[in-house]
Order: sequence, then C-alpha cells, then structure tokens
Amino acid sequence: MKLILAPMEGVVDFKMRELLTDLGGFDLCVTEFVRVVDLTLPRRVFVRYCPELLNGGLTRAGTPVRIQLLGQVPHVLAANARKAVKLGSHGIDLNFGCPAKTVNKSKGGAVLLKEPEQIYQIIKAVREAVPEEHVVSAKIRLGFDDDANSSEIVDAVQSAGASSLAIHARTKRDGYKPPAYWEKIPPLLKRLSIPVVANGEIWQVEDALRCQQQSQCEDLMLGRGALATPDLAAKIKAHASNETYHPLSWQEVVYHILNSSMHQDENVSEKYFSARTKQWLGYLKLQYPEAHGLFEEIKRLKTKSDVVTVLQKYAKSPSLDSNHNI
Repeated sequence: MKLILAPMEGVVDFKMRELLTDLGGFDLCVTEFVRVVDLTLPRRVFVRYCPELLNGGLTRAGTPVRIQLLGQVPHVLAANARKAVKLGSHGIDLNFGCPAKTVNKSKGGAVLLKEPEQIYQIIKAVREAVPEEHVVSAKIRLGFDDDANSSEIVDAVQSAGASSLAIHARTKRDGYKPPAYWEKIPPLLKRLSIPVVANGEIWQVEDALRCQQQSQCEDLMLGRGALATPDLAAKIKAHASNETYHPLSWQEVVYHILNSSMHQDENVSEKYFSARTKQWLGYLKLQYPEAHGLFEEIKRLKTKSDVVTVLQKYAKSPSLDSNHNI
C-alpha cells in the first residue's frame, strides 16, 4: 500500500509537507498546483512551489515530491513538465480536479472534465515530453456536474499514456461535501490497467479500510484527514503492518507545530505563523477537542512571538520511538 499526501492549495506547502512526512507513513507528496498559462516558467517559480528541488526532490524525511501542473494548453504544459523533471521533480502530476471558480473560469482544473478530448491532448503532450523513466500522473474527479462521462474521462487518461491516476470520488458540483462515492470507482477500474489511487473523506484508519474495500484500490491519497490528524498516515501504515502504534497526544501535536520551523521563516511576514497556526487549528478541531480552546486563546494574536508563547504552555516533547521517526 502506498499513501500519498494530496495537493491542497494554500495549505500543503513546503513546511507542511516537511512536518507531515517527518511523522512518517507517506510514500509521496504532490505539490500545490503550479498554474501554467502561456510561458515556460523560470526555475525560481518551481523552487518557490517546491523547495525540495534543492534537496534532490525529497522532503527532509526523504519522501519524494512530485510537482503538479494546472493549465489547458498542451504544448505549454509539456514544456513546463520537461523543465520540472530536469530540475528534480519525481514525475509530473496533472490537475483535472480543482473545483475553484477562479481556476475553472480560466479553463483549468475540474472544468476540463467536460472535455475528455482536451484531457487526452494534455496528457499525451506531457507524456511525450517527459522522459519515460518519469511518472506522469493525473488527478481527476468523477465528473463536473455529474459522473455521466466518467468512463470517457478515464479512457482519455489511460489512452493518452498516463502512468497512474488518482480519483477524488466526488464531482466538481459535490465540492468537498460528504460522502465520497468510493463505490463508483470499481466500474472504472475495469477499464484501466494503470495504478489507481482513491481519494476523499479518509479521516481515520477505519475510513481507509472502508475506502480500500469499496473502491477496490490499495493505494490511497490523504488530504484534509492528514491535517486533522497529523500522524494519520503513520497510523494507517502501522495497522496495515499489524504493528503497535501510539498516536500523538494533543500536547505532542502542539510540540510539532512549534518545532515545524513554520515560525522560523524570515522570508514571510510577521503575521504568517499566526495565520498558518489558526488555519491549521481549523482542521485539528475536527479530531482534537483541545484545539477549540487553543484557537480561542490565539485568535486575536498577530505576531509569531505571541503565538509561540501560548503554544509553549501546552507543548510536550513526544516519546522518541520508531513510530514517529523523529
């Protein structure tokens, strides 16, 4: 079983990838999408989205990182894909699932699910541009307004030469509203010979098991669930290996926030750490009741020093063991 950290714009950036892969369990990360319009982007743009390129395309823990591209012009995407792998990206992922209105208005992301032929042309161009040893993966939803053309979409992905496919088991119209329709994936698997990764509504180990059963996919992609439970991937892997695992306590989660180096980046504004911590607490509230109280304590604080002072009251260093790999 492979576990992949999902691309989440504005959330799963370099610092978050570093922290979550330090906790273990992930086999691959996919970056936030890099928007491609009509130019081959300069090196600095790729490095901004994926600083891991300066470390062989690996996180601090050694997890490979794959750059995701979003756009609509096949030959421009192909040129950028070629450059990304030369810079050290572990393959290329193509975004056909983003539901954001601003992205869809410019004919990127999920809106392309209406045009399987365009998906085919994009993947084909990228596949031909990228050396064979590099993976070209795609991420889709079941459809745009509904899943009526889902078979046509996956046929386009495979026939264009994609190496693998991640399916977010909802339509664009569904957004992120539960449930995820994992049971709609198996009929699509019958049309595919490439590896398929299931994505959507995996919050607990039990969800992962049900997703595997209903989707018939062994490999899973974790998004919001990993933000709500930072060691979710490690929990799932431990269960799959029948190993004893000691989940992170709330105090240990706070410790990891403090030691994530998110507050040590001099290239961002003074308010960055405060904003990021509040954003993350929004997810942590879903699994840790204590996050509600912490959010109330820091919600009016602006500076990183003030937020750090509050966090230090609750942080507790984890027991260092092989499970947490710290």
